[in-house]
Amino acid sequence: MTTKPIESLRSQRWFAADDFRAFGHRQRAQQMGLRREEFMGRPVVAILNTWSDLSPCHAHLRERGEAVKRGVLQAGGFPFELPAMSLGEVLVKPTTMIYRNFLAMEAEELLRSLPVDGAVLLGGCDKTTPGLVMGALSMDIPAIFVPAGPMLNDRYKGNRVGAGTHSRKYWDEYQAGNIDKAEWTRLEQRMTRAPGTCNTMGTASTMTNIVEAMGLTLPGAAAIPAMDSGNARMASAAGARMVEMIREDLKPSTIVTKASVMNGVAAYLALGGSTNAAIHLIAMAGRAGIGLTLDELDEMARKVPVLVNLFPSG
Repeated sequence: MTTKPIESLRSQRWFAADDFRAFGHRQRAQQMGLRREEFMGRPVVAILNTWSDLSPCHAHLRERGEAVKRGVLQAGGFPFELPAMSLGEVLVKPTTMIYRNFLAMEAEELLRSLPVDGAVLLGGCDKTTPGLVMGALSMDIPAIFVPAGPMLNDRYKGNRVGAGTHSRKYWDEYQAGNIDKAEWTRLEQRMTRAPGTCNTMGTASTMTNIVEAMGLTLPGAAAIPAMDSGNARMASAAGARMVEMIREDLKPSTIVTKASVMNGVAAYLALGGSTNAAIHLIAMAGRAGIGLTLDELDEMARKVPVLVNLFPSG
């Protein structure tokens, strides 16, 4: 496999030249306490992190960012962590959908404007995943997605309960007087009992599984629970893989083809995924210059059965 020469890395346009502009770039990097040897002549990796105190799906991503850094450094690269808009589905009003394209633009322009050679994208909540992926597809430098992972499950009266699906079910029970205030409060505290995305096949899990099927994550990444130690190991491995992808010059435009988009569609249908995914799939494909129509989705839906027994479809 051909390895991209260090001198041809995008980041070297900022740092390598013997001119006044590069002098200023190196000077400001060292102003932050970095040694020249840390960022000169190495693949520079941007970690776009959508961690936020007001985004419970992403509340653990500060720690996952550190895991990614560890993987990047071990593989011989150098990481810079960049904050990106965090679209926490429940708390953002009136709707996160109006901000998806803002995040896509932010992700694209962060990567375009800064001295980075590749990107690790940390997210998972409903509109965050397509927003980050859309930006990365438009920018087309090596990129890999790290899913936040679903939250832990809980049980109520011996039955598994899922975020969203059972919130509405038991709200009806509470309104009907079949559940008292104490039981309702317990459900409030326990149904979503840890950081991570909804533990049902809502939009969040649908989109992370689609992105995995399209080839933009490590294999198996979408199904690792947020609080499982495997989630941190996956983040570290993604950081290391990104350094390799930069050296291989493996870009989204190579990975995301019509066939990979249709893989995503097939996974979406087999999982009985969220109806929102149709909108996001068309948008992501469009950023890759690939046409995808509702007629194609309908044709595929007539061939692919629901195979996975998960709430809310299961």
